[in-house]
Parts: sequence; structure tokens; C-alpha cells
Amino acid sequence: MSEILILAFETSCDETCAAVVRGGREVLSDIIYSQTTTHAEYGGVVPEIASRRHIEKINIVTEKALAEAGVTLADLDAVAVTYGPGLAGALIVGVSFAKALAFASDTPLIGVHHIEGHICANYIEHPGLRPPFACLVVSGGHSHIVAVRDYGSYEVLGRTRDDAAGEAYDKVARVLGLGYPGGPAIDATARTGNAQAIHFPRAQVDGSPYDFSFSGLKSAVLNHVNQARMREGDKGTGVLSPINIADMVQVDDVAASFQQAVVDVLAEHTLMAARDHGFDTLALAGGVAANSALRARMDADCAAAGIKLYCPSLNYCTDNAAMIGVAAQHDYVAGRFSGFDLNAVPGLKLGVSRGH
Repeated sequence: MSEILILAFETSCDETCAAVVRGGREVLSDIIYSQTTTHAEYGGVVPEIASRRHIEKINIVTEKALAEAGVTLADLDAVAVTYGPGLAGALIVGVSFAKALAFASDTPLIGVHHIEGHICANYIEHPGLRPPFACLVVSGGHSHIVAVRDYGSYEVLGRTRDDAAGEAYDKVARVLGLGYPGGPAIDATARTGNAQAIHFPRAQVDGSPYDFSFSGLKSAVLNHVNQARMREGDKGTGVLSPINIADMVQVDDVAASFQQAVVDVLAEHTLMAARDHGFDTLALAGGVAANSALRARMDADCAAAGIKLYCPSLNYCTDNAAMIGVAAQHDYVAGRFSGFDLNAVPGLKLGVSRGH
């Protein structure tokens, strides 16, 4: 089974990705076409544009992935693809292409859950990591604390009740005039700020101690900026005048204080869940797992609690197809394959049947 070759695709949002993975751990190629520059003009991902770009690029990234890996379609043991959750149109492009390729090459098809892919990204660089362990998955669309019971076996212990952490980062960055994507922009800006300058709320969900809520935090930042605008903009005249965001607030202090609030909640809830459920191993996953403040906080907290922490390198935190190929390996070994009726499921929940 160590020589299994899987061609994998990831098109759940705004990256068109193809990769070839051998044996579930060795990445032979990992090609990513990013649309970040395209969507930055709009301050966020435009689904219709994302879908069109996937159609334009998916054949190109496939050819590059095969060429870089030095393999052909005839060498493949399976074709894997993200089929949910994500943007409907974007997912459909990847699923349709993967089904057509698998059918034409008479190769088994494996549908993969996007969040499972992020969790499995940790296996690429950490061969010693094995279930069971707890995993904090944080990205633009998801904030989950997951109990990884076994390969392909997951239990969601906590989740966001409203905004995902990455979504809150994007919205706050927009308010502060830092551009898109918001996560890296706030992370960089916060390094020169005072994280204790402003006390933003840390929400708790009654009866669900592991769950998250970031909408109130986002609103608190917006209110802070609006109040500053009213103080500085009218100068006592009662008439608001156009002013630069930097004239209203200390942007780096706001960014640092906001980030501190997010990191506090993510770390505290995750460590609580890990301790309560007896896990001595913890992993990070998803785009927000690249955040320097979160990584430093989790590293310190886990060391103090005697918990082993695993983190993917930065390039495996964001969306990529290598993680999908790794996740698909475990399905291949277990004989879990998808039929050609596999469809995109934008709201797919972790743990729901994957259509095998």
C-alpha cells in the first residue's frame, strides 16, 4: 500500500489545486493556482469569478502536477477530490473534472471532506502522528475542535455558532483598511501593536464550553472604529468629514487587541476540550493555523499542559490538494470509494457519509 499513487484536486474556494501523493505521506507534486489577487479588488471571494477561474485553470494545474511528479494517468491508483463543504460552483468544477478523469482512465474515485483534508495535512510532515488526537481547525469558513478517533473517524467537540475565525479576520481587516486576505494583514500589523490597549469581548456559549462565537467581537471592533470616527470626524461641529482610518485609531493596537481576543478564545477552548477528553496530542489545521500569534500561544499552552503539539508548515495550512491526497489514502486502504453519482455538497458536515 505504500506505493499507492493518488491524483488529488481541491477547488472548494478560490485556489485551483492538483497534487500527486504517494503512500499517503509523500508529496510528489503540489500545484496551486491562487486567485487572491483577483478577489482582493472586491475585498473577498466572488463565487462566480472563482468558479470561472477554476474552469480556466484546472486542466493546466493537472498537467503540471502529473509532469512534476513524473507520472501519467495510467500510473494512478485513484483520483481524489474535495466534494464539500465549500462554494457550490467551485466544488462542482473540481468534482466534475475528477469524475470525468476517473471515468476516462478507469480509475477509482474518492470524494474527500475538505475539513478532513486540513486535518490530514499534518500527516505530511509528521510521520509519527497517529490518531487519536484533538485538532483545532480554523479557516475562513470553519472553526472546529475535532476529536480524531481514527483515520476517517471524527467527532466535532466544538464549533463556531456564527462567524468563523478567518471570516472575522477578513471583516475586521476590511474595517481597518488593511485589505484582503485579512488574516496575514492583521497578523503583520499586530506585531507593532499593543495587544492590551483595548479590551474586546471573549464570548462564551452557554451550555457549550467548547463552542466559539466571533460575531460580537467583530461588532465590538466596528463600534470602536465608528465611535472614534464620530469623535474625530466632526471635531465638535456635528458634521462628519472624510478622514483616514489611521487618523481615527491606532490601527496596530486595534489589530493586536482583536487578534489577542481571537487567540485567547481559540486556545482556551481547545486546551479545555483536549484536557476534558483525555488527549495528550493536539494538532492545528486550516488557514488561520498559519497565524504567528496562535501558533506561539498554542505552543506555550501545550508545553505547560504536557500536550504534544503538531502544526503543518505554512504552505500546508492554506488550501492545497496534497492534503486531499493524504486523506484519500486512508479511504483507499479501507476500500471506501465513491460512485460516479458523487455530487458537490456545499454544506457537508464532518462525519456525514461521504457517498462511498
